[in-house]
Amino acid sequence: MTALVVGAARSGIALAKHLRRVGQDVRLFDRKPAAELRDALAQMPSGVDVRLGDEAGLLDGIEVVYASPGVPWDSQLLNDARARGVAISSEIDLFLKLCPGSVVGITGTNGKTTTTALTGAVLAAGDRPVLVGGNIGDTVLDRLDEITPRHWVVLELSSFQLESVERPRLHVGVILNITPDHLDRHHTFEKYVDLKARAIEFAEPDDYAVLNGRDEICRGLATRTRGQVVWFDQHQPMPPMPLPGRHNMENALAAAAVGRIARLSDESINTAIRSFKGVEHRLELVGEWAGVRWYNDSKATNPDAGRVALSAFPGAPVVLIAGGYGSGFELDEWVAEVLANTEAVVLIGASADLLEDALRAHPKVVRAASLEEAVVTAAGFSRQGGVVLLSPAYKSFDMFKDYEDRGNQFKALVRRRFAA
Repeated sequence: MTALVVGAARSGIALAKHLRRVGQDVRLFDRKPAAELRDALAQMPSGVDVRLGDEAGLLDGIEVVYASPGVPWDSQLLNDARARGVAISSEIDLFLKLCPGSVVGITGTNGKTTTTALTGAVLAAGDRPVLVGGNIGDTVLDRLDEITPRHWVVLELSSFQLESVERPRLHVGVILNITPDHLDRHHTFEKYVDLKARAIEFAEPDDYAVLNGRDEICRGLATRTRGQVVWFDQHQPMPPMPLPGRHNMENALAAAAVGRIARLSDESINTAIRSFKGVEHRLELVGEWAGVRWYNDSKATNPDAGRVALSAFPGAPVVLIAGGYGSGFELDEWVAEVLANTEAVVLIGASADLLEDALRAHPKVVRAASLEEAVVTAAGFSRQGGVVLLSPAYKSFDMFKDYEDRGNQFKALVRRRFAA
């Protein structure tokens, strides 16, 4: 049997390794040239037929195609495979079919990464082993051998991943919130909602659908599951969440609700949440210099995430660095939050023209040609007791490899300026 793996990123590497380990022939394809894939190709197991750039004859002799999350589900290549009767799968699809543990799948437009990491920390307070992965950055297929039926497996699941799973039955499906995002790929908000709903639609009566009753779209999904519905916003007692912002309290409530499903004590749940340090690139405190706190919120890749971040600093004078790649976003609520909660705004990236016009009522909006210039400019605007916040509200692909690259560059620039 020959399998085609499309995409040479982390998911593709994990797939190639697993498939070779179980004796399958593997063909791997990526559109990028070899020079851009040097690190990835160096990790490929022996015997993989690597093809780059040209799709000619790519599907010949292929019995199954495994698509990486970055490959649109309606791409021409996948449609051509379907027309030939070739099965389409993905790393997370294969993992869910093979995983012997109890899977907690966490999705939503915002807060997935923090809630996934926090849920892992809460479950680790119990006596069962815990593995955390998925869209949070760690592949899981290459860790399948270490998972037992006693494991809790906590997965962050994006809409791209949920789309790629044939029947995503999760023992606990968590949906945090749903606002418009990724419409350039999914085309309509209704389709995006349908993909998020897949986290609970395949549940059986002994499974759980953990939903946010404060979110109107989430409330409407309760009728689309056979699982036991748990409204995490109603969880008591309120956990002592150490990170700023109401949204982080909602993340903590969701994690606490999963902890209760796992039959952990409230004391154990609260201790785990109280000691949680947060995740990189999500309202991450870079440091404080001259009475000014600098925060890296590079994972805010849409206006709703940016709006939520701004609400985390009530009363503090905030200098915001925003802008990046993307289109079709609804900006009204983000603009209102920026006008109400920032002293100055520094705009970068492809959306700077649009945002400058949207913020024309703001008294202090400036442009920066680079992130380095933005840091210098923001430092000049900041004052003691204030906050400088990188929360772009847009994706990173216009200037950076990904949001992690953007956040890491920001932290390096800030530390170089102040910590030397």
